[in-house]
Amino acid sequence: MKGPQARIERVDVAAFTIPTATPESDGTLEWRATTLVVVEPSAGGMRGLGYTYADTATAVLVRDKLVPLVRGRDALAVTDCWNVMVHEIRNLGRPGIVSMAIAAVDNALWDLKARLLDLPLVRLLGDARAAVPVYGSGGFTSYTSAELAEQLSGWTHAGIARVKMKVGRDPGTDAARVRVAREAIGGAALFVDANGGYTRKQALGLAETFAQLGVTWFEEPVSSDDLAGLRLLRDRAPAGMDVTAGEYGYDTGYFRSMLEAGAVDVLQADATRCAGITGFMRVAALCEAFHLPLSSHCAPALHLHACCAATPVVHLEYFFDHVRIERMLFDGAVQARDGMLEPDRAQPGLGLTLKRSDAAPYAV
Repeated sequence: MKGPQARIERVDVAAFTIPTATPESDGTLEWRATTLVVVEPSAGGMRGLGYTYADTATAVLVRDKLVPLVRGRDALAVTDCWNVMVHEIRNLGRPGIVSMAIAAVDNALWDLKARLLDLPLVRLLGDARAAVPVYGSGGFTSYTSAELAEQLSGWTHAGIARVKMKVGRDPGTDAARVRVAREAIGGAALFVDANGGYTRKQALGLAETFAQLGVTWFEEPVSSDDLAGLRLLRDRAPAGMDVTAGEYGYDTGYFRSMLEAGAVDVLQADATRCAGITGFMRVAALCEAFHLPLSSHCAPALHLHACCAATPVVHLEYFFDHVRIERMLFDGAVQARDGMLEPDRAQPGLGLTLKRSDAAPYAV
């Protein structure tokens, strides 16, 4: 890079819809495909890469609304770009697709800046740790008991000491499913995620049952919009069981409200939703202020560098569907080893490159 600035010359946007390996479901939703929106800005002879998991409408919003806002701006001034995007979408509404569109652009601009400076992104953000612990995540409610046991035990045999499964679709069978999981993984840590599928009374009762099976993480036992319900569960859950939520947070006000309500033991945030790495690092600062740990939600390849830079982070979600997609479509997506994910510090930025020929069949 030459000179103190590198103007953003162009921004390419693409969307890819990838069918799931099998039908997937959780406590409140079913799906058969995942859409990846990829943003690639260019400046100073470099090309950045960022993405979000969202709807194809997100790509249209990026192309029509956000690209004209950042084109021509200094690629090194990521916060300036972020501020202008947040300002100009006022009448569109901040949560949801808009915030995810900002996230895709912001993530790409952080990657571009690090590439322009020839630094791995973690070094640009500031290393807090060499690697981050992961937990294997999947265990969909659509799985048979045999499929559930096979997936979870596969992670533990690979050295991952924590695994998470979905619950909440059929509360009457969840205890039996959790028992299958416990038998499959032995003494590994077991997390459950209801995706808001329980009522308060159901969640209270099942928390006791799950605790007897060694569950230490109860994610979204009730809707994440029910802060009073989350606080109730947090106060009354058995000792040693963390109540967690936050994956649907889109702005710092949402996270602050959750923290002020005392609703969680561990806050979760997703840089593909909370307006990118810029938003994620601000959530990390909130966690420090409230003395609570932070865990990233999904998109492991995207979160890796930020999680190694954010002090409150305790682990990263190694989500089955996204691990699969990131390996399929990106060169440089690192694999977990001995339960840890470590950035390739020999590569600039996020260290990812889109495999265009492999991605092309899934282009929307």
